[in-house]
Amino acid sequence: MVENKIEKITPNLWFDMQAEEAVNFYVSIFNNSKIGRITRYGKETYEINRIPEGTVMTLEFQLEGQPFVALNGGPHFQFNEAISFIVNCEGQEEVDYYWENLSEGGDEKAQVCGWLKDKYGVSWQIVPTILYEMISGPDPEKSGRVMNAMLKMKKMDVKTLRQAYEG
Repeated sequence: MVENKIEKITPNLWFDMQAEEAVNFYVSIFNNSKIGRITRYGKETYEINRIPEGTVMTLEFQLEGQPFVALNGGPHFQFNEAISFIVNCEGQEEVDYYWENLSEGGDEKAQVCGWLKDKYGVSWQIVPTILYEMISGPDPEKSGRVMNAMLKMKKMDVKTLRQAYEG
């Protein structure tokens, strides 16, 4: 993030107390990523939330140029699948890379149709960009075959999707 520039819209991720760990994890996976400004809790907040002075409160960071903020807010709120981040991939190699890295330590039961939940509870969709062309094409029969194939997958398989499209 450019220092002192405030983005118009920035996703904010509420973690119990693993924000710094999670941000380091995400930045290690995505290229063109970095950690920016970090704020810390002061002594005045201890009486309200019992988070010790000096503990990281927020971290500004970017993943592939997309700005985010991570907050150590305590156990009051948890992530769910109502919000997910789509990672658009150019081919199977990229799909495999992001799937393997983001799913490490995550919830295997939450893996379906290209969706996964990472070890922090954040949901991701790992999607080959070719999928958009196949399911929105002019031939509903081809699109239907691709959709049926996708619904049976955990991780997206580009070769199988193409085979379904071709019939």
